[in-house]
Amino acid sequence: MSVDVQPDVQPLSFASEGVACRGRLYRPTGTALAPCVVMAHGFSGTMDWILPAFAERFVAGGLAVLTFDYRHFGESEGVPRQLVDSARQRADLRRAVELARSLPEVDAERIALWGSSLGGSHVVELAATDDRLAAVVANVPALDVWRGGGDLREEMAQRGLRFREVASATVQLVGAAVVDEVRGFLGRSPRYVAVYGAMNKAMFSDPALAGLFRELEANSTSWENRVAPRFLLHAPRYRSGTMERIRAPLLVTLARDDTEISWRFVADRAVRAPRAEIKIFPVGHFDVYHGGTFDEVADEHLAFLQRHLGPTPT
Repeated sequence: MSVDVQPDVQPLSFASEGVACRGRLYRPTGTALAPCVVMAHGFSGTMDWILPAFAERFVAGGLAVLTFDYRHFGESEGVPRQLVDSARQRADLRRAVELARSLPEVDAERIALWGSSLGGSHVVELAATDDRLAAVVANVPALDVWRGGGDLREEMAQRGLRFREVASATVQLVGAAVVDEVRGFLGRSPRYVAVYGAMNKAMFSDPALAGLFRELEANSTSWENRVAPRFLLHAPRYRSGTMERIRAPLLVTLARDDTEISWRFVADRAVRAPRAEIKIFPVGHFDVYHGGTFDEVADEHLAFLQRHLGPTPT
């Protein structure tokens, strides 16, 4: 599906716990007060990757969109760099929602959250405590990295791996996380690992993803292929009762062949939300961002958001 409407894109910034976070506001041109979608990207992501494609699709549908970089990443401030801290990222997201509600171009009572992968976990947590939200979209959400991880047996079979190889790589990554955690405690710089690379030295190592990460490095001006591995010791854990507290309409889109998260785990929790809809696509985790699957997923998200946010006056 082509996008004919060119959005008006404005840079903006806001303070989150004393740290400057920078973002962008996408708006349909020639519109009055618009509903707004605040977007939370995934693990190590920056706002110039993936989010613009979704934002442009939503703007073409009459919605404003606010994107931003979490502190420690991209254009935002925060040291050390490349530090994924779920609690801080949720605080940044909450502040971004507050900013959206304060903007004169935005209808403060028609704010939606959109989050993907790790960002999907963040929007679920925030939505459980914010009853003013008009709608929530969680795209392949990583609700619980340990209990809700992908199907290890399926991943091993697809990649021709043996249990010993996977176990050895996991131990080495956890060891790197412990070393990095100690360095952080001592006030020293992180001991980074790659986001994508060799199996025992990177967070993602599936050879099938090599092309996607090459494309990412070529097209993103702010993304870096490194991250502080201490994240593994503080990865989000799903708390029982969270979904039940989400009062806004909730759309959860899942990938049936996902080896990064367990779609069954997420679906089992999502059905407990009072107003949940669940859509499952026969693809892998990263496929939802590319090609024809992106078109299907983005159209599903847009239709849901339009249904619950209403039209934008012209």
